Amino acid sequence: MSRWNLILPNDVQEVPQLATFVDEVCEAVGMDMSTTMKMNLAIEEAVVNVMNYAYPAGTRGEVRIEAKSHESYVEFIISDDGTPFNPTEVKEADTTLSAEERNIGGLGIFLVKHYMDKVKYKYVNGQNVLTLRKNL
Repeated sequence: MSRWNLILPNDVQEVPQLATFVDEVCEAVGMDMSTTMKMNLAIEEAVVNVMNYAYPAGTRGEVRIEAKSHESYVEFIISDDGTPFNPTEVKEADTTLSAEERNIGGLGIFLVKHYMDKVKYKYVNGQNVLTLRKNL
């Protein structure tokens, strides 16, 4: 098993570092470019949501991203010390509606669930822990 770690402040200006991190992990585990792009999109959605909503406005916080490769899958574990929030319980966006008819929000978690093979959330020891798994 290989491991990678990245810690970012809750500042969306740091998102390019995340893309580089995800690219490195996906390349190391042999993912094709199309899957890598989907992984980047899903993980960015999850991390940007933490950056934007986990901490009260003006509060500095961090988002920790750990990646682990296993024989048959890779997982990204996203954790933070912010407000408890379970994104897996968010009502998914109705993608059959036009953009004008849809409620704001929910599309990010829809993408995460759509592109990942398993999405799991837990709140443990004062931390939000979101685990995203993609089969190889």
